[in-house]
Amino acid sequence: MKTILLVEDTEDDVFFLKRALRDSGIKNPLQVVVDGQQALDYLDGKKHYADREKYPLPFLILLDLKLPYVMGLDVLKWIRERPAFETVLVVVLTSSQEDSDITATYRLGGNSYLIKPPNREKLLELVKSLGEYWIRHNEIPVIE
Repeated sequence: MKTILLVEDTEDDVFFLKRALRDSGIKNPLQVVVDGQQALDYLDGKKHYADREKYPLPFLILLDLKLPYVMGLDVLKWIRERPAFETVLVVVLTSSQEDSDITATYRLGGNSYLIKPPNREKLLELVKSLGEYWIRHNEIPVIE
């Protein structure tokens, strides 16, 4: 089963996203990093993320924009500058409703831009639809 990488610095958001993934029946392994630099280290296989058995490359990245150390848009730019990640799906999941963030996400190659819902029920609804589209119905290439 293919791995999902969640890049999220807010502990409560991580908790509720994990619960929503579970409650929506998404069984894919989930890896969590809490800042932009950890995301880059994970994707680049650096430091303790070098073990690809333990930290496999994700097929889907759920990326917050407002992150410590390296901002989400910079992480997205880094991802899209590397041919090895050209087929990895990057879904921005953030609380920012700024037009500039939305535009920048798509210009940098983001696959989708979703705004974090204000409550648990709406989050579950969002995660269910995300799972239906990106995990159950969308065909993805094999990542080598």
